[in-house]
Amino acid sequence: MKKPWLYLMALFYVSAGAMHFINPQFYIKLTPTWLPSADILIWLSGIAEIALGILLIPEKTRRISVYLIIAMLVLFFFVIHIPMSIAFYHTNNTGFIISIIRLPLQFLLIWWAWKASFNKRTTCKNI
Repeated sequence: MKKPWLYLMALFYVSAGAMHFINPQFYIKLTPTWLPSADILIWLSGIAEIALGILLIPEKTRRISVYLIIAMLVLFFFVIHIPMSIAFYHTNNTGFIISIIRLPLQFLLIWWAWKASFNKRTTCKNI
């Protein structure tokens, strides 16, 4: 993966994590009600996104960061995005369309992270 794309992805995750602290109420509203301590979970996920974004930069930590980003995206897909889409559908909320658009976006983010785990010396069989 070209360095600019890698740096852009790192910036994306650091920025996304920072938003958890700048506007936590936005994320708290998206957190399913069955999850305990939404404010603490928002704080922890913000820290995780910032840390994983930073860990994308050094080559030594890039692969583990990518795997953890993919795990985080899959977790968010099933715990946040699907329940949010279902809730918006049942309440006829206008956020339903946005939530449906976000579902395939998760797969694009997973692909982007996966591509970042490879360099010229790495192939799929090395994983």
